[in-house]
Amino acid sequence: MIIETFSEQETRTLGERLAAKAKPGSIYTLTGDLGVGKTVFTQGFAKGLGIDEPVNSPTFTIIQEYEDGRLPFYHFDVYRIGNIDEMEEIGYEDYFYGKGVCLIEWANLIEEILPGERFAITIEKDLNRGFDYRKITVEGTE
Repeated sequence: MIIETFSEQETRTLGERLAAKAKPGSIYTLTGDLGVGKTVFTQGFAKGLGIDEPVNSPTFTIIQEYEDGRLPFYHFDVYRIGNIDEMEEIGYEDYFYGKGVCLIEWANLIEEILPGERFAITIEKDLNRGFDYRKITVEGTE
């Protein structure tokens, strides 16, 4: 499925809509260049899970946990992962195969440990279509 958005709010709303369908154990991967709107999308996703607290990328902590929504939400930002051993150290399998929902920014950097069943979201911008234009591709099982 390909969705086009033309504002931050539309991108945020798409995240919210996708999260409303999330089930325990779901994994969402999120890829796109720097500044493309991954955090904006994630903020909407968190809202769709009923999370009211501020959501920012956990670039330096790798993972941020939110427990106050309808499902536990585990927000990963693996941009600074040096190697897969770092994912082992944080116990990624407990999150990936638990009862919460995982959203992983920069997931292409840990491709070898990602489960086959997941939702893959790619965000792209095209300045020829406008500064706030985003092409968002959602692939996966449901």
